[in-house]
Amino acid sequence: MRIVKCSLAVSMLGLLVLGSARAEGLQQPASANFAAYGYNYPDFAVGNEMEESATEQAKDAISPAPLSHGVCEPICDEMAGCGDTYGREDIFGGWLAADPWQMPRPYSLQRLGIDNGGFVQAGITLNTDNPADDFNGPLLPTDRSGEFQMNKLWLYFERPVDTGGCGFDIGGRVDFLYGTDYRTTANHGLGLDDRINRSNLLYGLSIPQMYAEVAWNDLSVRMGRMAGLLGYESVPPMDNFFYSHSYAMQYAEPVLITGLMGKYAISDRTVMFAGFHQGVHRFEDDNGRLNYQSGVLWTAPGGRTSVAYAFDLGRNDAAAVEDEAIHSLVIKQQVTSKLLYVIQSDIVRRDNVAALAGRHAETYGINQYLLYTLNPHWAVGMRYEWFRDDDGTAVLGLNNLPGARGWAGAPGYAGNFNALTMGLNWKPKANLTIRPEVRWDWYDGQANAAGPHPLPFNNGTSTDQFTLAADVILTF
Repeated sequence: MRIVKCSLAVSMLGLLVLGSARAEGLQQPASANFAAYGYNYPDFAVGNEMEESATEQAKDAISPAPLSHGVCEPICDEMAGCGDTYGREDIFGGWLAADPWQMPRPYSLQRLGIDNGGFVQAGITLNTDNPADDFNGPLLPTDRSGEFQMNKLWLYFERPVDTGGCGFDIGGRVDFLYGTDYRTTANHGLGLDDRINRSNLLYGLSIPQMYAEVAWNDLSVRMGRMAGLLGYESVPPMDNFFYSHSYAMQYAEPVLITGLMGKYAISDRTVMFAGFHQGVHRFEDDNGRLNYQSGVLWTAPGGRTSVAYAFDLGRNDAAAVEDEAIHSLVIKQQVTSKLLYVIQSDIVRRDNVAALAGRHAETYGINQYLLYTLNPHWAVGMRYEWFRDDDGTAVLGLNNLPGARGWAGAPGYAGNFNALTMGLNWKPKANLTIRPEVRWDWYDGQANAAGPHPLPFNNGTSTDQFTLAADVILTF
C-alpha cells in the first residue's frame, strides 16, 4: 500500500516538475528493444521521403551510424536516437517524414516540457459460425462477434527524460483509457480500476500508465504503474501489426505492472532492466509478496538483429503459496529493408497450484511474425502462434477477472491452441491507420465437461473458428 501511495505522488510530481521547455512531438520508437516497456505512439506519417531510393530506404531501416559510448557520451544511432523512449520499431522505416496533426499543447505544458496526445481505436469482428453467445471464445480484444466496439479512447501526458547520456533529468507520464479494452488492461484484486468501474460493464475507464521517471547519465528509473518487459506485442494498437492479440500476450505475460523498474545501458549494444512490482494484474499488493522482473536487450552491430530476454518471478495468488516463473524470449531479424521476421517464445510454470491439488501447471508457446512493407501506404503481415495450456489453467477468457464482462471459459482447456492470422496495414493519411485481418483458430486437446463451454469456440461446440476483423486508428 505504501509503494502505491508513493508511486501516485511521485508520478504527478514528475509531470509537474519545472525543467527546460521541449517542443518535440511524439517520439519515434527505437529499432530494437522491449516492445512493452514504454508506449511511443508512432506518427505513421507519410510525406516527402516517398521518393527516397531503395538504397536510402535500406540504409535508414537497418544501417545505424557508428556508435560511441564513453563517460557522459550518449548512446545514439539513426534508428533509436538519443534519449528515446522504449518501444517497437515501425515497419514503415524511413517513410515517417511528414508531421501528422497533433492536438494543441497548452503553453503552460510546453514550458514544463510536457507532451500530450492520444488516439481513438474502433473496430468490429465477424465470426463465420455466428455463435449463439456472441463471443469469439478466448480471443482478445476481438472477443465480441458482430458488435462494433470503441476499443480505446486514449489520452496521455508525458515529460520524457533525456539526459543525452550525461547529466540528470526527471519526468513522468500519465495515460487514460476509456473503451471496451479497459477490461484487458485493468488491474484487479485491490485494484484502482475496480474502484473506478462498476461490475459487468462493457465500457469503462482505466489508467494504463502513471509513473515518475528519474534519469542520471545512462541510468533511468521508473516508479508507478507502467508497461512490463515481457513479450513482443503491447497495449497501444500502433505498436502492433494486427488488431487481435496473441494468446501469449493475453494469457501468459504481465503486460502492466505497478512498482519500480530501472534501465541501464551497459554498452552501446546491451541494456539491462531490473525491478519489482505488486504482482500480475495487481495495482496494490494483496498477498504481502513482491514480484521480481528483469531482462536484457542486445542489439547486433548494424542493427539488423536484436535479442530480448525477460523474466518475472513471484507469487500472484491471494494465499501467496503458488510460485510462478514467467520467461519470455524475443528475437527480431530485419531480413531486408522491407521484410521483418520476429520469433517469440514464452514459458510459464506455477508450483503448488491450489486448483490442481498442489501440483504444478505449465504454459508455453511460440509466436512467429513476417511483416513486409509493399510501399509507403501498404504493408502485409502474417502471424502464426502455437500456445500450449498444459493443465487448462491459463486460457480462460475474461471471466477470470472480477467485473470483466466476457466469455466464460473457466476452468479452461488442457491442450494446444493454434492461430494463423493474416492482415494488411493501410495508411491513407498521416494520422489514420486501417487494419483488416482474417484469423483461423483451432484447438487440439481435451474437452472440458466441467466448465460452461466444453470446447473453446462457437458457444462451446467447436474446436475451431474463422473470424474477419478490422479496426481504425486515428492519432492526435
